[in-house]
Amino acid sequence: MRERAFVALGSNLGDRLAQLDRARVALSLLPSSRLEAVSSIEETAPLGAMAQPPYLNQMVALATSLPPEALLAALQRIERSLGRVRGSRWAARTIDLDLVRYGSRRMRSATLELPHPGLPAREFWQRELAELARAMGSAA
Repeated sequence: MRERAFVALGSNLGDRLAQLDRARVALSLLPSSRLEAVSSIEETAPLGAMAQPPYLNQMVALATSLPPEALLAALQRIERSLGRVRGSRWAARTIDLDLVRYGSRRMRSATLELPHPGLPAREFWQRELAELARAMGSAA
C-alpha cells in the first residue's frame, strides 16, 4: 500500500539550487516510490542562532511503499551522497531532507517523529504543504 510522504528540502551551502535539483532526482529514483508534486522554491532565513547564509527550501510529495523508518534512512543516504556532514544541530548544510509527514501517521521513536515536530513553527513548510495540496487537488 502506498502512502503519501512529504519531504522538505533545504540547502544553504554551495550551489543551493543545484543541490535541490540533485536531491529531487535522487528522490525520484527511490525504490517503491514516485515523485508526485513539487512546491515552489523559496529563500528563508536560517533557523537557530548561528550566523550562516539563507536557505533555499522546497517541499515534495512522494508516493511510497517504503515504511517511514526506511524512507528516513534513504533520505539520510541521499544527504550523505550530496556531501552532507552532520555537525551541530543548527549548522549550515549542503542539503537537508526532512520527513515532514507520512500519510496521517503519528509516531515517535528514537530516530523519527511524525508529523515532524517543527511543522507548527515553520510557516514556509505550511505554505509549501498548502501549495502541494492545491496542485494535487487534495489535502496535504
